[in-house]
Amino acid sequence: MMKGILGKKVGMTQIFDENGVVVPVTIIEAGPCFVTQRKTQDKDGYDAIQLGFHEVKETKVNKPIAGHLKKSGAPAIKYMREFRVSNPDDYEEGQKIDVSVFSVGDKVDVVGTSKGKGFAGFVKRHHFKGGPKTHGQSDRWRSPGSVGAGSTPGRVFKGTRMAGRMGNQRVTVQNVRIALVDPDKNLLGIKGAVPGGKNGLVIISEAVKG
Repeated sequence: MMKGILGKKVGMTQIFDENGVVVPVTIIEAGPCFVTQRKTQDKDGYDAIQLGFHEVKETKVNKPIAGHLKKSGAPAIKYMREFRVSNPDDYEEGQKIDVSVFSVGDKVDVVGTSKGKGFAGFVKRHHFKGGPKTHGQSDRWRSPGSVGAGSTPGRVFKGTRMAGRMGNQRVTVQNVRIALVDPDKNLLGIKGAVPGGKNGLVIISEAVKG
């Protein structure tokens, strides 16, 4: 069975491993998820399943989504994401998937949305050193300096690092280890940090490079 699930970031803590070593972990409330759709090579051009997570009131779901969920027998849910699988016939629409598909020691990839920082300058966004603090430079401490040459090429190259919106982007951390699995409370403990803030949606799948 495919190892993949949707979850919500709860926060960070630390646990002791079997050798008594302190391990920092991110706690994720993962699942239960429901299979809301199966996609096949013949019909859709690829094999995948759609998982739904985070039950909500029926009034919180619009009519098209409500009809889609009713067809699969799943309850009203907030999030839906696709996972590629080798054989969609192994799954049934409405089937429940929980953290028991994982075990301690598994390597996974975690996708989340990083915290938005708003419009940030060069120093914060790209770790520029900043200008000199003396020799007449009283108001250029956090300025970028030159961003290009004059007559040749006479323009600013695409991709030049400048000030702009920082964060609020899709971020993936790869090959992290699962340190804790609690099926009774639907909790996963992942070693290290995970992108995003508290209550943010995370997508956990089997490591590509594992």
